[in-house]
Amino acid sequence: MTPITPPAFDMPMRIRFAHCDPAGIVYFPQYLVMTNALVEDWFDHALRIDYARMISQRRVGLPIVKLNCEFSRPSRMGETVTLTLAVDSVGQRSIRIDIVCHCDGEVRFRAKQVLVTTSLDDGHSIDIPADIARAIEQFAPGTSRALKEETRS
Repeated sequence: MTPITPPAFDMPMRIRFAHCDPAGIVYFPQYLVMTNALVEDWFDHALRIDYARMISQRRVGLPIVKLNCEFSRPSRMGETVTLTLAVDSVGQRSIRIDIVCHCDGEVRFRAKQVLVTTSLDDGHSIDIPADIARAIEQFAPGTSRALKEETRS
């Protein structure tokens, strides 16, 4: 029996002049700008959680608290790469995600991130809000402790 693979979220991105260093390749910190845009679009389009509203009105932040990056091959201005986000696991207050940037079947960049839900009012970590935990569950079936804690209460 083949295991079921949870869905991933893909986002194509054109490499622009602003992403590149004088050598014409993506300047490595720009990949982190791209991954942040990927997370925002994942929330808005796949999870159907308005990211801007989550930050500005709900006052829930999602900072990166752990980051591991690997740069495999350069990406160049004019190329269109695809960023793919997959959920590795979900805890009560954290989300572990894997991000791969690829182009024409070639991996350019990989990142493993741990994001933690925080109160933007006091800066402390908070439980993942129930609606967000439910939305993430479709990307990580059976891994959400936050959702399981909510249903036991």
